[in-house]
Amino acid sequence: MCEVLDPVGLPMQRAEVALIGADGRPVARGTSDPYGQYQATVPPGDYQLAVTADGFQPHRSPVRIDESGCAAAGPIRLDVAPPSPLPGPGRWDIDPAHTAIRFIARHIGLGDVHGRFNAFQGAIWVGDPLATSQLEVVIEAASIDTGVRMRDDHLRSPDFLDVDHYPTLRFTGDRFTHRGGSRWSVAGVLDLHGVARTVRLDAVYLGKGTGMEGEARAACRAGTELHREDFTLNWRKMLAAGIAVVGPTIRVELDIQAVKSS
Repeated sequence: MCEVLDPVGLPMQRAEVALIGADGRPVARGTSDPYGQYQATVPPGDYQLAVTADGFQPHRSPVRIDESGCAAAGPIRLDVAPPSPLPGPGRWDIDPAHTAIRFIARHIGLGDVHGRFNAFQGAIWVGDPLATSQLEVVIEAASIDTGVRMRDDHLRSPDFLDVDHYPTLRFTGDRFTHRGGSRWSVAGVLDLHGVARTVRLDAVYLGKGTGMEGEARAACRAGTELHREDFTLNWRKMLAAGIAVVGPTIRVELDIQAVKSS
């Protein structure tokens, strides 16, 4: 059992905890409960205990589980991590070669359909302060790719994206809100299938660096959940007609690298 505390000694909920074996692989993992505690049952032996939480410095320490199967670690107090340097003001162009836009949807309740969009462009206009920034991403609907040609053709058809009439998906975000640590939310408008809806991206800023050619780069990860019927993609109607490819909710994930525009 281990107990995780924040810098002022209060229990920390939802900290990621893992016990790592001698081969470097986790043998148990989970999150701390509302009391900051995590418990796991593992064979006797020597392990590494790893504790991480967004916005805090990671903790790693050895722990030995004796023959009784018991060991207590902690209390473990996590320190606040120094903030990552923020990107400088100005335009940062999204680099398609180092960016991925993926989606995950349920397949008639039996499993997940994983896919991606292969053609897109966009930019982030970093403001000062950062909360005044703007983001725009334009995706070519016909570039949808799930690895199955027949399914992709169906997703491009009028039953779903109707790419002949709605060739692009566009997200424009202009409300950046700091959620603590490296977490941000970006609210804006998504235009999809001829319908505009307010959408919020939950984002994690991953930092900035320098590319191989000396260019300034910044990275972030973001995601949201969309409901198909919000964009007139009527799942129930299609199911009644015998068309059941993906379910009513779709998880969208973005891994973005952006390059400072010259």
